[in-house]
Amino acid sequence: MSDSPADQHQGADSPASSEVDSLLEPQPNEATIMAGASKELSPEKQSVPPESSEVAKTKDDSIMTLLYSFAKKVVTVGIIYFVGYMGWSVAWLITPVILSVARESWRKTNDTRRSVAKASALANDKDVILARLHDLPAWVFFPDVERCEWLNRILKQVWPNANFYAKILIKESIEPNIQQALAGYKLNGFKFDRMILGTIPPRIGGVKVYDKNVSRNEIIMDLDLFYAGDCDISFALSGLRGGIKDFQIHGTVRVIMKPLISQMPLIGGLQIFFLNNPNIDFNLVGVVDLLDMPGLSDILRKIIVEQVAAIMVLPNKLPIVLSDGVPALSLKMPEPEGVLRIHVVEAKDLMKKDISMLGKGKSDPYAIISVGAQQFRTQTIDNTVNPKWDYWCEAFIHAESGQTLQVVINDEDAGEDELLGRATVEISSVTKNGEIDTWLTLEQAKHGLVHLRMTWFKLSSEKADLRQALEETQHLRVTSMSTALLTVFIDSAKNLPQARQQSQPDPYLVLSVGKKNEQTSVQMRTDAPVWEQGFTFLVGNPDNDTLQLKVIDQKTGNTIGSLTYILSALMEKKNLEIMSQPFQLQKSGPETKIIMSLSLRVLKRYREQDAVVTTPDKGPASEADSVLSRTSSIRTSTSHGSQSAAGLQQQQQQQQSTIDSSAAEAAALSHQGSIRKQDSRKSTTSAIMEQMSIQEEPFVVSTLNTVMMATPPRSPNLSDGGTELLRRSPSTTSSSGSAGLGRIQMTVAYSVQRQRLLVIVHKINNIPLKDPNNIPDPYVKLYLLPGRSKESKRKTNVVKDNCDPVFDTTFEYIISNAELVNSELEVTVCTQKGFFGSPQKLSLSDPDISSGQGIRAWYDLLPESKFE
Repeated sequence: MSDSPADQHQGADSPASSEVDSLLEPQPNEATIMAGASKELSPEKQSVPPESSEVAKTKDDSIMTLLYSFAKKVVTVGIIYFVGYMGWSVAWLITPVILSVARESWRKTNDTRRSVAKASALANDKDVILARLHDLPAWVFFPDVERCEWLNRILKQVWPNANFYAKILIKESIEPNIQQALAGYKLNGFKFDRMILGTIPPRIGGVKVYDKNVSRNEIIMDLDLFYAGDCDISFALSGLRGGIKDFQIHGTVRVIMKPLISQMPLIGGLQIFFLNNPNIDFNLVGVVDLLDMPGLSDILRKIIVEQVAAIMVLPNKLPIVLSDGVPALSLKMPEPEGVLRIHVVEAKDLMKKDISMLGKGKSDPYAIISVGAQQFRTQTIDNTVNPKWDYWCEAFIHAESGQTLQVVINDEDAGEDELLGRATVEISSVTKNGEIDTWLTLEQAKHGLVHLRMTWFKLSSEKADLRQALEETQHLRVTSMSTALLTVFIDSAKNLPQARQQSQPDPYLVLSVGKKNEQTSVQMRTDAPVWEQGFTFLVGNPDNDTLQLKVIDQKTGNTIGSLTYILSALMEKKNLEIMSQPFQLQKSGPETKIIMSLSLRVLKRYREQDAVVTTPDKGPASEADSVLSRTSSIRTSTSHGSQSAAGLQQQQQQQQSTIDSSAAEAAALSHQGSIRKQDSRKSTTSAIMEQMSIQEEPFVVSTLNTVMMATPPRSPNLSDGGTELLRRSPSTTSSSGSAGLGRIQMTVAYSVQRQRLLVIVHKINNIPLKDPNNIPDPYVKLYLLPGRSKESKRKTNVVKDNCDPVFDTTFEYIISNAELVNSELEVTVCTQKGFFGSPQKLSLSDPDISSGQGIRAWYDLLPESKFE
């Protein structure tokens, strides 16, 4: 296959099929690419003979340059002289110099990167292959991505027309949003003055068209978009004039063509959006160039990135209707594929960024979770490199294939926050497995790991699935979790009341479900606005939540119409949805109506078999954090244990009274279990409060002790200073314990799903009173071993003058299942006058604890002398 004449003219003598192999050849540096680009950008500058007027102009420019240099030196020396004359600190000189050098270095790096990117955008296909590795097109790396130089030629031809459309989009959509965002920073008066997007069109690095798992009514393709144009945009901000040049954007754009129709143009409409946040860069010029340095220009850059995300990054889409016969509902109503529940558990071994006086620095880490344009932030944990956030959030997923979840961990500082690392997860890996619990190694960091747990929920239109979703959120005991997803499409309104002075209103609509608020665009001077906008809300409980609507006139700020829709009514509709139905607005005339569509979908685990394996009772029954609310499961195991213990006692021919007591206890507990089954609809909170209010009866204590007798005793753990394991009290032990120092009652359980260890200190009985004039003031102190630290320390309140104190205090530790097996709980009973007994340890590798069943038992207090 021979080269084309154009290729021969450029000196390309290798076959076209060996373009990728040229990556192995020596590559030209960035200066070569920049030089080639500059030649292509300015061909008219070549071989032009200078005229006499130009020579004179050059001499004048040289004189002005000399005068400017002289004045600059005089000013510099004058400032130094003035600082010395005034006797100011040398910091007044060093600080500006350091800032100037840092700014110059930062600007040079960015200018070089932008110049190389612009050269790549101008170069042809062969030259792009010789660029740097991360500038290579997508078809080089991915075999299912096809080359599309023909499309780049088409884009170059139509770019002047697309340029005009982009100007309208920037002026009408982006400018008002930037004005509103800057107003929050007390920066007013933002306005675009000139918008020239230049002659360099975007470049498509490859196209991937999906042919599997795609509806017959749509076409889906991904474009590797790269734009590094020569735009010239000027704006005004708070009386200052500035501009943006060298604007660049790089990301994957998905184009969905739907619906396919039988009339020309055969495609009813387009949905265009970025799957994930694209990489955006630009250069500030003009007066605002003084702000273009790290830490000072972040506000403007953040706002511009957010505005791009608000228009074209999922879940936001740019819909384009191509046929009048296609209803806007089919293109503009949000269509999530599911919901991703994210649990940011903890991180460990993070980098130390803070420096203390002693030289031992730690960090103040927080995490930012991003799924497309959706962003969530954990709380900041001060002074640690092993933070435990236990943060929950939920994100809409509109494209299982292609979307990613990104976690960025930063160190919070008074100035600019520092990066501690980032990690990325493909959403498709979660949707295939249903649930993932993993530790991710942080990138762009020397060391560090982050622990994530992610669960995938599909959307169901079955009302029966709501009960299981409610049970799961109750077991999680996280109030922010949702059970359903509400989609609202606001079509239009009609016959709105007129504003004051008989003028037409400027209406917009505010929607709210729970704490989330959304707002439509403003329609100017009309009483029949057409919005055609869709919104998505997460619903905690459809039986209790409502959708609130308010129509507001922008000119007056008055509410000219409102509507409250109870979501429980939507549960009774077919397929849990209402399409294009008019609703009567309140606080308006009888003819005022709003036309909208509502759709409710229940969150349902993708794989039911996974839930069955991990949750024996059709819910997260391994949730030992609700061990107190799960009285039936704990007591059922207790009853079986009691019966087994009774059989063992019969075989050993023990006292008949003990056997009768165990049988009675088992019957009593079985009866209580049946009562609880009848009252299974009682809320988790009420069940917890009920169980917390139960004072331990003697027969329950005896039953638990009988179970423990059937459990083989463990050998003491002498590996840590000879301290024995905390021992459960057998039923034959006196009420004062085997050592006569009393007994402590505790509940210890583990939540597999929430990765939490629950410890409840109930009470202590029969602390010996050695001096009637010195009654103990007891309290209990806990440590999670190994690695005794302040983070693992827990302490109950002090109970004054009491030998039988009741605490009923609950403590929680965030700990993974793998760490639990190798951990111990150190329990110390103290008084304000000093230690009452030696610290004692409870092994957490007990199967009853690690499996989520939980243990509630009495333990003997042992004297210090045994551990010395």
